Amino acid sequence: MRLLLATDAWHPQVNGVVRSVERMAEAAAGLGVEPLMLTPSDFASLPMPGYSEIRLSLVTRGRVLARWKRLAPSHVHIATEGPIGHAVRAACLSLNQPFTTSYHTRFPEYLAARAPVPEAWSYAWLRRFHAAASGTMVSTPSLERELAGRGFTRLMRWTRGVDTELFRPRDADAAADPFPGLPRPIFLSVGRLAVEKNLAAFLALDLPGSKVVVGDGPDRARLQALAPGAHFLGALTGEALARVYASADAFVFPSLTDTFGIVLLEALASGLPVAAFPVTGPLDVIGGTGAGALDTDLRRAALAALTIPRERCRAEALRYTWAESARQFYDNIATAHALGPAPRSPRRASGAALPRPG
Repeated sequence: MRLLLATDAWHPQVNGVVRSVERMAEAAAGLGVEPLMLTPSDFASLPMPGYSEIRLSLVTRGRVLARWKRLAPSHVHIATEGPIGHAVRAACLSLNQPFTTSYHTRFPEYLAARAPVPEAWSYAWLRRFHAAASGTMVSTPSLERELAGRGFTRLMRWTRGVDTELFRPRDADAAADPFPGLPRPIFLSVGRLAVEKNLAAFLALDLPGSKVVVGDGPDRARLQALAPGAHFLGALTGEALARVYASADAFVFPSLTDTFGIVLLEALASGLPVAAFPVTGPLDVIGGTGAGALDTDLRRAALAALTIPRERCRAEALRYTWAESARQFYDNIATAHALGPAPRSPRRASGAALPRPG
């Protein structure tokens, strides 16, 4: 399989989409796949207004077709619905080439938080984009049900994983304590600092100890002004990020719009109990496991998380591996490709789902 893997989300962005795409590319060789990456680094681009970290590629179907001749892909996966995703989709349709897509991001909710655009309009646009695919991958059962109810079709399940060697419980080491002098308990939140992440809900909580935020983004200045007593550490990766997770007392995930939340797995793998709202993502990862507390009252959930045994969190995270995630991903692509191009008719049955491998 020579897989053209097209994504608008790429470095320097730090988010779940980038991590997922990277992991799939890394696992490709071991599964007999040659990944052919198409990212914003391959084209001239402009910064997204108000969010310069995101680059909008200046790409057309013609430019994609020119590269297509050189790359000669046998399979295609479109990870995002941005300029690259649209150009590759158009190229596939012109060549009658089957392709798969994945639904990572709730653009309708994100857009509605920034502009007066009805969510119904955005969902109609996304539904049309994904309807041309032979299969659309979703990360959780609750997201699959929700999208099926909105008329999305040919849905396939693709879970995520976590690096349990990097993100792990660690012995207390005063010399390496990332929170020297901060009152305990430490309530931690990790993620992009943008309005759709709902960080303000976390920062507004009346909690004992200290609030720590890891991440960066366009909403950082507003959030720091909103909560001058909170501690903002900026963007962290690798060992520095892993040590912060392992040294905190509870992980608070205030998002109402994430489709999964890889940070949830990173926290659990570090032995850190999670507090979140009972919504898509947390419900699928945490619900019924005893590894976190879900409550419509986020303060109550945060305090309840402090009582959860850390070993229970670690045990739950060990169920998620990037190896299994990659197996699902590439099996889905092979299954969808074998079905051929999606029918062009808009009358396909709402909610129809492809058989899931494994």
